[in-house]
Order: sequence, then structure tokens, then C-alpha cells
Amino acid sequence: MHKPAVWALGAMSGTSLDGVDAALVLTDGERIEEFGRTGYRPYSEAERRTLRAALGRWPGEEGVEAAAEVVEIAHAELLSDFPEAELIGFHGQTLAHDPRERGTHQVGSGEVLAEVLERPVVWDFRTADVRLGGQGAPLAPFFHFAAARWAGLRGPVAFLNMGGVGNITWCDAAAPAAEWPGACLAFDTGPANAPIDDLMRVRRGTARDDGGQLALSGTPDEAIVAAFLEHAYFLRMPPKSLDRNDFHSLLAAVSGLGDADAAATLAACAAAAVARGMEHFPRPVEAVHVTGGGRLNAGLMVQLDQRLPCPVAPIEDLGLDGDMLEAQAFAHLAVRVARGLPTSGPRTTGVSAAVGGGQISRPRPGRLAQLS
Repeated sequence: MHKPAVWALGAMSGTSLDGVDAALVLTDGERIEEFGRTGYRPYSEAERRTLRAALGRWPGEEGVEAAAEVVEIAHAELLSDFPEAELIGFHGQTLAHDPRERGTHQVGSGEVLAEVLERPVVWDFRTADVRLGGQGAPLAPFFHFAAARWAGLRGPVAFLNMGGVGNITWCDAAAPAAEWPGACLAFDTGPANAPIDDLMRVRRGTARDDGGQLALSGTPDEAIVAAFLEHAYFLRMPPKSLDRNDFHSLLAAVSGLGDADAAATLAACAAAAVARGMEHFPRPVEAVHVTGGGRLNAGLMVQLDQRLPCPVAPIEDLGLDGDMLEAQAFAHLAVRVARGLPTSGPRTTGVSAAVGGGQISRPRPGRLAQLS
């Protein structure tokens, strides 16, 4: 029997460390019936410093507890503004990701948020996938499949998320279901905004290249781009995933360039990685729809347009919200977890079989917790 849709609230704090996105989705875990209101809570510069200091660290290491506190407080402040949410999908903040060795590490407790918000919280989405041999990322593909259907698409389509790290989903919206064999292929393409953000912070003391104007004004060093594409990651077959700092050496590679040319070269590397990744698609797509902060970087979008073998368009052309797509994904995934549906599969994370990740924390009756 068809189960009724519920209003789920998804929250996402990405590797760009800009802040927390929240978005409501009315969904039964398979179909999207309606998108609801959204919200955003930026991290302060002090909070970003705390999170940045903990990047690459694992449970129990210095700075991790302080980072978790930042994440929990920021999420509690934002998510409390959505009393209509029946269920919450909480991703947390990724500090380290090494699925082949140490696993994956997101900070922020769903148990704490369930108590504070007095609603069930689905969280820890990635651990089960990694334990069963998957990469634990990316996790948005099954949502992308539902979003493609919501937008009325029926042929192969690609969703490209350019956050701190780039990831892409190829999906065939004509397949019977997202977990159906051949419906979805997904993987991390390579670095996206993270190296550009790091460059701007080191050289100019700013958080990002606003609008991509610096990258747009420069000229890529094609020798650096070619050397970048020799990295062993690009020889691996998907599914595959990355940590934010896996390509940190790119900053050293552009150290001899002026600011504009360095930013342009980093944007070119990100776009070239996407083009290389598209070689793995089962069938060509008519267009690549770009989401995440990278779609607002004019220099990066120009590079994508020049290097990809098909038209490139912002996700808004489909009537979707590129700022909130990942938060919406975790709202959708939360309902899938609650209803026992898979959240990843062999062609999205490399897990041996379709698996439902995530755990559900519920508030204890009659108890209202507070974060200090």
C-alpha cells in the first residue's frame, strides 16, 4: 500500500563550512509531492575557525568535541524555527572521510537534537554503508532520482553538486525505482570550491571568490590542469569518494601564479575533473544541471561550459533550489530510513547491496533538553 507523505526537515552543513541549510520536503520517501520553506544559519568566523581546526580529525582527537558543540548549537537554533516538521534528517558536519581505512566521521549528535527539538531525528547516514564496504558517499543520488521525476524528466540526466568537493549523479528517471539496477550512478568528481576558498583565505583573507569574478578574470595554466588529471584518483572506476583535503596540494601547484590566474586554474581543474568523470556515464546526457555554491561562481561555470561535452545549466532551470538541494536530500532520505527503504546501492557508493543507512533518535517523553 502507498504510505502517506510526511513533512520532513533536512539539514546540511557542507565542506565549504559556510553554514547550515534547512529545507522542508513533503515526501513518502519515493515521490516528492511538494517542497516547503527553507532556512539558513551562517557560521560565524569564530565558529568556522573551530570547525576548520578539526578538519581531518577523528573521534577523541583534539578539537572534535568543540566542533561538535558548534554544529549542535547551530542546528538547534535553525531547526527550532520549523515546528511543522514531523521528522528531521540531520547530516552533521564531516570532519574526515577515509572509507577504505578509518571510515567516515561526522560530528553532531542526533540524540541531542532529538531532545532539544522534541522530534525524531534521523542521523548517522553514512556509517552503515561504509561498514558494508561502501564509500559512504555521495548520498544524494536517490533523492536526485526523485527530483528528476518531480521535474518531469524521463531520460538520462546528470546532477552536478559543486560544493567543497564535486559529486555527480547520472540517473535514468524512466527506471522503476531509484534502487533499481541501472537507475543511478554516482561518485565524487574531484575538488570543487574547497581549493578556491582556501586560496582566497590564504591570499586575500576572504571566505570565497564572490561571484567567481577573480577566477573569471584570470587565465588557467593548462600545464597544471594536465598534471592534476594525472592523479591516481581519476584512474579509479566509480563509485568513489573523496575527503575535502585530498587535493590540498593544488594550492602548492598554483603558488607561482598571480591571484586571478591561480583562481582560474583551480576552477579549470574542478571542471576538468567533471569532464573526466563523465567518461564513465552509461549513456550520454542531454544536459548537466549544477547545484551547490559552485553554480554561483561565474569563472567555474564558464570552465564547465567550455570543458563538458553537453550544455550546462543551473539547477534552477528545472524549478529546483540549488542552495537547498542537499538539505532537501536529507529530508527525503530521512523518510526513506524511517520506512525501511534503501539510501544507497552498489552503483552510488559501491556498497555490496542496496542498504538503508541512518539511525533514528527519539526524544524521551516529557523531557526538554537545552544546549548551553
